[in-house]
Amino acid sequence: MKKTVDVSLPVGPVHPCFKEPARIKCQTTGEKVLSAEIELGYVKKGIERIMVGRPWQEVMFLAERICGICSVIHNMVFIETVEKLSDINVPKRAAYLRVIVNELDRIQSHMLANYSYCYTIEHETLAMYLINLRETAIDQLELITGARITCAYMIPGGVRFDLKENDAEKLSFAMDKMEKDLIRFTNMFESGPLIGLRSKNVGILTREDAILSHAVGPTARASGINADQRTNHPTYQELGFSPIVMDSCDSYARVMVRFKEVFQSIELIRKCLDKLPKGLIRGGGVVTEGEYTWIGEAPRGELTYHVKTDKYGRVAEIAIQTPSIMNIEACAHHMLKNVDSAADVTSTFISSDPCIACNER
Repeated sequence: MKKTVDVSLPVGPVHPCFKEPARIKCQTTGEKVLSAEIELGYVKKGIERIMVGRPWQEVMFLAERICGICSVIHNMVFIETVEKLSDINVPKRAAYLRVIVNELDRIQSHMLANYSYCYTIEHETLAMYLINLRETAIDQLELITGARITCAYMIPGGVRFDLKENDAEKLSFAMDKMEKDLIRFTNMFESGPLIGLRSKNVGILTREDAILSHAVGPTARASGINADQRTNHPTYQELGFSPIVMDSCDSYARVMVRFKEVFQSIELIRKCLDKLPKGLIRGGGVVTEGEYTWIGEAPRGELTYHVKTDKYGRVAEIAIQTPSIMNIEACAHHMLKNVDSAADVTSTFISSDPCIACNER
Protein backbone atom coordinates (compact mmCIF):
# COMPACT_ATOMS: atom_id res chain seq x y z
CA MET A 1 0.00 0.00 0.00
CA LYS A 2 1.30 3.47 -0.85
CA LYS A 3 2.30 5.48 2.18
CA THR A 4 0.43 8.82 2.24
CA VAL A 5 1.48 10.27 5.61
CA ASP A 6 5.08 11.48 5.68
CA VAL A 7 5.22 13.14 9.08
CA SER A 8 3.10 13.34 12.20
CA LEU A 9 3.66 16.99 13.15
CA PRO A 10 2.93 18.13 16.74
CA VAL A 11 2.38 21.85 17.45
CA GLY A 12 2.28 22.89 21.12
CA PRO A 13 1.03 22.55 23.80
CA VAL A 14 3.34 25.47 24.60
CA HIS A 15 3.87 27.63 21.54
CA PRO A 16 4.86 31.32 21.26
CA CYS A 17 1.75 32.04 19.13
CA PHE A 18 -0.73 30.45 21.56
CA LYS A 19 -2.20 32.50 24.39
CA GLU A 20 -2.98 29.27 26.28
CA PRO A 21 -1.76 25.65 26.10
CA ALA A 22 -3.22 23.34 23.45
CA ARG A 23 -1.68 20.72 21.21
CA ILE A 24 -2.39 20.33 17.49
CA LYS A 25 -1.42 16.93 16.06
CA CYS A 26 -1.20 17.10 12.26
CA GLN A 27 -0.77 14.33 9.72
CA THR A 28 1.13 15.73 6.74
CA THR A 29 2.40 14.68 3.35
CA GLY A 30 5.15 17.05 2.27
CA GLU A 31 3.95 20.50 3.31
CA LYS A 32 0.27 19.61 2.92
CA VAL A 33 -1.80 18.90 6.05
CA LEU A 34 -4.00 15.83 5.58
CA SER A 35 -5.82 15.91 8.91
CA ALA A 36 -5.52 17.38 12.40
CA GLU A 37 -6.56 16.72 15.98
CA ILE A 38 -6.62 19.29 18.77
CA GLU A 39 -5.81 18.08 22.27
CA LEU A 40 -7.06 20.04 25.29
CA GLY A 41 -7.02 19.46 29.05
CA TYR A 42 -3.86 21.18 30.27
CA VAL A 43 -5.49 23.86 32.49
CA LYS A 44 -8.79 22.39 33.76
CA LYS A 45 -10.15 24.59 36.59
CA GLY A 46 -13.39 22.89 37.74
CA ILE A 47 -15.19 26.22 38.25
CA GLU A 48 -18.72 24.85 37.62
CA ARG A 49 -18.31 22.37 40.48
CA ILE A 50 -16.96 25.08 42.79
CA MET A 51 -20.03 27.26 42.04
CA VAL A 52 -22.55 24.72 43.36
CA GLY A 53 -23.89 25.51 46.83
CA ARG A 54 -22.68 29.11 46.82
CA PRO A 55 -24.80 32.32 46.80
CA TRP A 56 -24.91 34.50 43.66
CA GLN A 57 -22.67 37.08 45.39
CA GLU A 58 -19.82 34.56 45.24
CA VAL A 59 -20.76 32.86 41.96
CA MET A 60 -20.70 36.14 39.99
CA PHE A 61 -17.00 36.54 40.83
CA LEU A 62 -16.29 32.93 39.85
CA ALA A 63 -18.21 33.31 36.57
CA GLU A 64 -16.08 36.18 35.31
CA ARG A 65 -12.95 34.19 36.16
CA ILE A 66 -13.87 31.52 33.62
CA CYS A 67 -12.24 33.70 30.98
CA GLY A 68 -9.69 36.44 31.49
CA ILE A 69 -10.22 37.77 27.95
CA CYS A 70 -14.03 38.13 27.84
CA SER A 71 -14.91 38.23 31.55
CA VAL A 72 -17.67 40.85 31.18
CA ILE A 73 -20.00 38.64 29.11
CA HIS A 74 -19.75 35.83 31.69
CA ASN A 75 -20.75 38.32 34.39
CA MET A 76 -23.58 39.64 32.19
CA VAL A 77 -25.09 36.30 31.12
CA PHE A 78 -24.94 34.80 34.64
CA ILE A 79 -26.62 37.85 36.17
CA GLU A 80 -29.27 38.00 33.42
CA THR A 81 -30.03 34.29 33.95
CA VAL A 82 -30.50 34.90 37.68
CA GLU A 83 -32.72 37.91 36.92
CA LYS A 84 -34.89 35.85 34.57
CA LEU A 85 -35.49 33.06 37.08
CA SER A 86 -36.21 35.58 39.86
CA ASP A 87 -38.36 37.94 37.72
CA ILE A 88 -36.11 40.94 38.48
CA ASN A 89 -36.37 43.99 36.21
CA VAL A 90 -33.48 46.26 35.23
CA PRO A 91 -33.77 50.08 34.96
CA LYS A 92 -33.34 51.42 31.42
CA ARG A 93 -30.20 53.40 32.30
CA ALA A 94 -28.54 50.30 33.74
CA ALA A 95 -29.48 48.27 30.64
CA TYR A 96 -27.72 50.80 28.37
CA LEU A 97 -24.68 50.93 30.67
CA ARG A 98 -24.46 47.14 30.45
CA VAL A 99 -24.34 47.34 26.64
CA ILE A 100 -21.58 49.98 26.78
CA VAL A 101 -19.39 47.85 29.05
CA ASN A 102 -20.13 44.67 27.10
CA GLU A 103 -19.18 46.30 23.79
CA LEU A 104 -15.96 47.72 25.26
CA ASP A 105 -15.12 44.19 26.32
CA ARG A 106 -15.88 42.91 22.80
CA ILE A 107 -13.57 45.56 21.33
CA GLN A 108 -10.62 44.60 23.53
CA SER A 109 -11.24 40.88 22.91
CA HIS A 110 -11.39 41.32 19.11
CA MET A 111 -8.28 43.52 19.18
CA LEU A 112 -6.40 40.81 21.09
CA ALA A 113 -7.59 38.14 18.63
CA ASN A 114 -6.50 40.15 15.59
CA TYR A 115 -3.22 41.07 17.29
CA SER A 116 -2.56 37.35 17.81
CA TYR A 117 -3.31 36.60 14.17
CA CYS A 118 -1.00 39.35 12.86
CA TYR A 119 1.74 38.23 15.27
CA THR A 120 1.36 34.63 14.08
CA ILE A 121 1.83 35.57 10.41
CA GLU A 122 4.81 37.72 11.53
CA HIS A 123 3.31 41.11 10.71
CA GLU A 124 4.62 42.42 14.02
CA THR A 125 4.15 46.11 13.20
CA LEU A 126 0.38 45.80 12.76
CA ALA A 127 0.26 43.43 15.73
CA MET A 128 1.86 46.04 18.01
CA TYR A 129 -0.50 48.76 16.70
CA LEU A 130 -3.52 46.58 17.53
CA ILE A 131 -2.38 45.54 21.02
CA ASN A 132 -1.70 49.22 21.77
CA LEU A 133 -5.18 50.20 20.53
CA ARG A 134 -6.65 47.50 22.79
CA GLU A 135 -5.33 49.46 25.75
CA THR A 136 -7.67 52.34 24.85
CA ALA A 137 -10.69 50.03 25.26
CA ILE A 138 -9.38 48.60 28.54
CA ASP A 139 -8.75 52.13 29.84
CA GLN A 140 -12.44 52.91 29.21
CA LEU A 141 -13.48 49.76 31.09
CA GLU A 142 -11.40 50.95 34.03
CA LEU A 143 -12.93 54.43 33.74
CA ILE A 144 -16.48 53.06 34.10
CA THR A 145 -16.05 50.01 36.34
CA GLY A 146 -12.84 50.73 38.26
CA ALA A 147 -11.19 47.53 36.99
CA ARG A 148 -9.47 46.49 33.78
CA ILE A 149 -10.25 42.75 33.50
CA THR A 150 -12.54 41.25 36.17
CA CYS A 151 -14.98 44.15 36.53
CA ALA A 152 -17.94 42.48 38.37
CA TYR A 153 -20.03 45.39 37.01
CA MET A 154 -23.48 43.75 36.65
CA ILE A 155 -25.52 42.75 39.71
CA PRO A 156 -29.14 41.51 39.86
CA GLY A 157 -31.39 44.49 39.10
CA GLY A 158 -28.75 46.83 37.71
CA VAL A 159 -25.08 47.81 37.72
CA ARG A 160 -22.65 48.79 40.46
CA PHE A 161 -21.53 52.24 39.23
CA ASP A 162 -23.14 55.08 37.31
CA LEU A 163 -21.48 56.87 34.38
CA LYS A 164 -20.51 60.43 35.30
CA GLU A 165 -21.07 63.18 32.76
CA ASN A 166 -17.37 64.02 32.38
CA ASP A 167 -16.57 60.29 32.05
CA ALA A 168 -19.15 60.05 29.23
CA GLU A 169 -17.27 62.84 27.43
CA LYS A 170 -13.96 61.01 27.90
CA LEU A 171 -15.55 57.80 26.57
CA SER A 172 -16.94 59.61 23.52
CA PHE A 173 -13.52 61.18 22.80
CA ALA A 174 -11.85 57.76 23.14
CA MET A 175 -14.30 56.23 20.64
CA ASP A 176 -13.48 58.98 18.10
CA LYS A 177 -9.75 58.38 18.50
CA MET A 178 -10.14 54.62 18.34
CA GLU A 179 -12.23 54.80 15.17
CA LYS A 180 -9.66 57.05 13.46
CA ASP A 181 -6.78 54.68 14.29
CA LEU A 182 -8.83 51.61 13.45
CA ILE A 183 -9.57 52.88 9.92
CA ARG A 184 -5.81 53.12 9.29
CA PHE A 185 -5.04 49.69 10.76
CA THR A 186 -7.91 47.98 8.92
CA ASN A 187 -6.66 49.46 5.64
CA MET A 188 -3.19 48.07 6.42
CA PHE A 189 -4.72 44.61 6.85
CA GLU A 190 -6.91 44.83 3.75
CA SER A 191 -4.14 46.03 1.43
CA GLY A 192 -1.10 44.23 2.86
CA PRO A 193 0.36 41.82 0.24
CA LEU A 194 1.94 39.56 2.90
CA ILE A 195 -1.36 39.39 4.77
CA GLY A 196 -3.21 38.51 1.57
CA LEU A 197 -0.81 35.63 0.81
CA ARG A 198 -1.11 34.20 4.33
CA SER A 199 -4.86 34.65 4.88
CA LYS A 200 -6.88 34.66 1.62
CA ASN A 201 -8.11 31.18 0.59
CA VAL A 202 -6.35 29.74 3.67
CA GLY A 203 -8.24 27.71 6.28
CA ILE A 204 -11.49 27.43 4.34
CA LEU A 205 -14.62 26.71 6.41
CA THR A 206 -17.55 26.45 4.02
CA ARG A 207 -21.06 27.46 5.08
CA GLU A 208 -22.13 23.80 5.00
CA ASP A 209 -19.20 22.70 7.16
CA ALA A 210 -19.81 25.59 9.58
CA ILE A 211 -23.42 24.43 10.02
CA LEU A 212 -22.31 20.79 10.34
CA SER A 213 -19.76 21.60 13.06
CA HIS A 214 -22.07 24.10 14.86
CA ALA A 215 -19.55 26.93 14.50
CA VAL A 216 -20.62 30.18 16.18
CA GLY A 217 -19.67 33.84 16.46
CA PRO A 218 -17.33 35.58 14.00
CA THR A 219 -16.08 32.16 12.85
CA ALA A 220 -19.59 31.27 11.63
CA ARG A 221 -20.43 34.76 10.35
CA ALA A 222 -17.24 34.74 8.22
CA SER A 223 -18.71 31.64 6.54
CA GLY A 224 -21.97 33.34 5.58
CA ILE A 225 -24.10 32.39 8.61
CA ASN A 226 -26.32 35.24 9.75
CA ALA A 227 -26.53 34.43 13.46
CA ASP A 228 -25.83 36.63 16.49
CA GLN A 229 -27.55 36.26 19.86
CA ARG A 230 -27.53 40.04 20.31
CA THR A 231 -30.47 40.13 17.90
CA ASN A 232 -32.52 38.38 20.63
CA HIS A 233 -31.48 40.75 23.43
CA PRO A 234 -34.14 43.39 24.22
CA THR A 235 -31.67 46.30 24.67
CA TYR A 236 -29.81 45.54 21.43
CA GLN A 237 -33.16 45.33 19.60
CA GLU A 238 -33.84 48.95 20.67
CA LEU A 239 -30.47 49.97 19.17
CA GLY A 240 -31.27 48.59 15.71
CA PHE A 241 -28.62 45.89 15.73
CA SER A 242 -27.94 43.56 12.78
CA PRO A 243 -25.07 41.02 12.44
CA ILE A 244 -22.03 41.47 10.18
CA VAL A 245 -21.63 38.60 7.70
CA MET A 246 -18.97 37.75 5.08
CA ASP A 247 -18.86 34.81 2.71
CA SER A 248 -15.23 34.19 1.66
CA CYS A 249 -14.99 31.57 4.46
CA ASP A 250 -11.20 31.96 4.97
CA SER A 251 -8.85 33.26 7.65
CA TYR A 252 -8.99 36.72 6.04
CA ALA A 253 -12.80 36.84 6.46
CA ARG A 254 -12.65 35.80 10.12
CA VAL A 255 -10.21 38.62 10.94
CA MET A 256 -12.14 41.16 8.85
CA VAL A 257 -15.45 40.28 10.56
CA ARG A 258 -13.79 41.16 13.88
CA PHE A 259 -12.47 44.47 12.51
CA LYS A 260 -15.97 45.34 11.23
CA GLU A 261 -17.54 44.32 14.52
CA VAL A 262 -15.24 46.72 16.37
CA PHE A 263 -16.56 49.58 14.20
CA GLN A 264 -20.07 48.33 14.97
CA SER A 265 -19.32 48.24 18.72
CA ILE A 266 -18.13 51.86 18.58
CA GLU A 267 -21.42 52.85 16.91
CA LEU A 268 -23.44 50.92 19.52
CA ILE A 269 -21.59 52.72 22.34
CA ARG A 270 -22.33 56.08 20.69
CA LYS A 271 -26.02 55.17 20.37
CA CYS A 272 -26.13 54.19 24.05
CA LEU A 273 -24.51 57.49 25.06
CA ASP A 274 -27.04 59.43 22.93
CA LYS A 275 -30.04 57.52 24.31
CA LEU A 276 -28.79 57.10 27.89
CA PRO A 277 -31.78 58.10 30.06
CA LYS A 278 -31.49 59.64 33.51
CA GLY A 279 -32.67 57.66 36.50
CA LEU A 280 -31.75 54.75 38.74
CA ILE A 281 -28.99 52.25 37.98
CA ARG A 282 -30.31 49.66 40.48
CA GLY A 283 -33.91 48.49 40.65
CA GLY A 284 -33.43 46.05 43.51
CA GLY A 285 -34.81 42.51 43.78
CA VAL A 286 -34.15 39.24 45.55
CA VAL A 287 -32.80 36.07 43.96
CA THR A 288 -35.40 33.34 44.56
CA GLU A 289 -35.82 29.63 43.86
CA GLY A 290 -36.06 28.82 40.17
CA GLU A 291 -34.44 27.45 37.04
CA TYR A 292 -33.66 29.20 33.73
CA THR A 293 -31.52 28.99 30.61
CA TRP A 294 -30.26 32.20 28.96
CA ILE A 295 -28.00 32.73 25.95
CA GLY A 296 -25.77 35.73 25.31
CA GLU A 297 -23.33 36.62 22.55
CA ALA A 298 -19.71 36.48 23.72
CA PRO A 299 -16.95 37.90 21.48
CA ARG A 300 -16.43 34.33 20.17
CA GLY A 301 -20.12 33.39 19.84
CA GLU A 302 -23.02 31.92 21.79
CA LEU A 303 -22.55 31.65 25.56
CA THR A 304 -25.23 29.63 27.42
CA TYR A 305 -25.88 29.54 31.17
CA HIS A 306 -28.33 27.10 32.76
CA VAL A 307 -28.81 27.95 36.43
CA LYS A 308 -30.99 26.35 39.13
CA THR A 309 -31.26 28.05 42.52
CA ASP A 310 -32.64 26.78 45.85
CA LYS A 311 -35.06 28.58 48.21
CA TYR A 312 -32.16 30.48 49.79
CA GLY A 313 -31.04 31.83 46.40
CA ARG A 314 -27.94 29.64 46.30
CA VAL A 315 -26.82 27.97 43.08
CA ALA A 316 -28.02 24.35 43.23
CA GLU A 317 -27.05 23.40 39.68
CA ILE A 318 -25.20 25.22 36.90
CA ALA A 319 -24.13 24.27 33.38
CA ILE A 320 -22.19 26.56 31.08
CA GLN A 321 -21.62 26.13 27.36
CA THR A 322 -18.90 28.35 25.91
CA PRO A 323 -18.44 29.09 22.18
CA SER A 324 -14.85 28.02 21.55
CA ILE A 325 -15.37 24.27 21.73
CA MET A 326 -17.52 24.30 18.56
CA ASN A 327 -15.11 26.59 16.75
CA ILE A 328 -12.15 24.39 17.73
CA GLU A 329 -14.02 21.38 16.35
CA ALA A 330 -14.66 23.27 13.11
CA CYS A 331 -10.96 24.20 12.97
CA ALA A 332 -9.70 20.65 13.57
CA HIS A 333 -12.04 18.88 11.15
CA HIS A 334 -12.44 21.43 8.36
CA MET A 335 -10.16 24.51 8.44
CA LEU A 336 -6.90 22.60 8.92
CA LYS A 337 -7.82 19.78 6.53
CA ASN A 338 -5.90 20.12 3.25
CA VAL A 339 -4.09 23.32 4.31
CA ASP A 340 -1.31 23.69 1.74
CA SER A 341 1.49 24.57 4.15
CA ALA A 342 2.35 23.44 7.67
CA ALA A 343 3.36 27.06 8.27
CA ASP A 344 -0.35 28.00 8.08
CA VAL A 345 -1.43 25.62 10.85
CA THR A 346 -0.91 28.03 13.75
CA SER A 347 -2.36 31.06 11.93
CA THR A 348 -5.45 29.10 10.86
CA PHE A 349 -5.96 27.90 14.44
CA ILE A 350 -5.55 31.46 15.78
CA SER A 351 -7.97 32.82 13.13
CA SER A 352 -10.78 30.95 14.92
CA ASP A 353 -9.91 32.88 18.13
CA PRO A 354 -9.83 29.80 20.38
CA CYS A 355 -10.26 30.39 24.12
CA ILE A 356 -8.84 27.46 26.05
CA ALA A 357 -9.69 29.00 29.45
CA CYS A 358 -13.42 29.03 28.55
CA ASN A 359 -13.29 25.41 27.41
CA GLU A 360 -11.43 24.22 30.47
CA ARG A 361 -13.58 26.02 33.01
